Amino acid sequence: MSFTDIEIQDHAPEQKAGISSAARDGHDAVMQMFEEFKASNDERLAAHGRRADVLLEEKVDRINAALDAQMKRIDDLALKSARPALEGVRARAADGAAREHKSAFEAYVRQGESGALRTLETKAMSAGSNADGGYLVPAELEHEIGRRLAAISPIRAIASVREISGGIYKKPFMTAGPATGWVGETDARTQTTSPTLDALSFPAMELYAMPAATAALLDDSAVNIDEWIASEVELTFAVQEGAAFVNGDGSSKPKGFLQYDTVANGSWVWGKLGYVASGSAGAFPGSNPSDVLVDTIYALKAGYRQNGTFVMNRKTQAAIRKFKDSGGGYLWQPPVQAGGRASLMSFPLIEAEDMPDIAANSLSIAFGDFRRGYLVVDRLGVRVLRDPYSAKPYVLFYTTKRVGGGVQDFDAIKLVKFAAS
Repeated sequence: MSFTDIEIQDHAPEQKAGISSAARDGHDAVMQMFEEFKASNDERLAAHGRRADVLLEEKVDRINAALDAQMKRIDDLALKSARPALEGVRARAADGAAREHKSAFEAYVRQGESGALRTLETKAMSAGSNADGGYLVPAELEHEIGRRLAAISPIRAIASVREISGGIYKKPFMTAGPATGWVGETDARTQTTSPTLDALSFPAMELYAMPAATAALLDDSAVNIDEWIASEVELTFAVQEGAAFVNGDGSSKPKGFLQYDTVANGSWVWGKLGYVASGSAGAFPGSNPSDVLVDTIYALKAGYRQNGTFVMNRKTQAAIRKFKDSGGGYLWQPPVQAGGRASLMSFPLIEAEDMPDIAANSLSIAFGDFRRGYLVVDRLGVRVLRDPYSAKPYVLFYTTKRVGGGVQDFDAIKLVKFAAS
């Protein structure tokens, strides 16, 4: 069977040991495709120097594209399996106040009855209140939205996440530490200097989605309203914040790590991200292209390197998939098991489609300990404002959450710049 004959079904998957049959079939298909890719690419490399075989080049590219598509399908299946039903969460919400909030919220969403919610929020004086209107969703729904975002927002999945109740989070850091040294048991101790502190600020910006519902959907008691809201807003939130965490300019949105000043890694200073040049403008070098990846890995200090993760988009990943080490082994490897992640040189690889394609002076690859390097700030509270007037006969639900983000450790992330130097 060739890769063109493989068709993975993603409906009604059989569950076994926590992994659906569709996910297992998808993983098997990826392994089969990768073996076919390696055979074809090896043939292409063996023909290097002789007259180019256009059909062979096209075959390698076609398998590469099919492998990307299959990896995307597996990611989608993993996402579906990562969405637990909210019924179980609600069943565990035994607290009387939580049940009261949930009941009042459902009455508001279905019928527009806001009295009970207004009373609850007046009594609670919630820190999540704001002047834009709307009402806080129940805590279990807020947590569920957060879990779903962590599953599908690539940078959030590997970054540190901190919840705050105010509009801004300030993190102090030491620009110069106290003097230290070794002394003998009876030697005089000189007075140490005081540390010099500064603070990084991470303001929380408003992110919104506006799903629409019909009156029939809201009247249908069989429809799980919590589940509907979570599923409607998750993708919008994930796409918007994913783009901001990579390329956001910091104006009314988080600041993406690619928007900070960069400098050649040999001249790195705090406040800038270091980069390793590929050695060729808009491309990997013609010989030993994987050396750039090795240099990038070892540009990171050992304390960060052990938790390193590669971040790039699918096009860049497709180019790297053809690279081999000196022993003839492929640097890119598919997930070792269903539900796992692909790896590059034994490090996890995260696909972030907002990373730029390879081009002159592009910063198309990031590598680092993002848990220490990038901070996502979530302000407590997801709010919903019901609007039955603006798009009759539909009811709009203006859903907002406040999110911030930025680099918190400039030594923890390194970039590859596709430039001569």
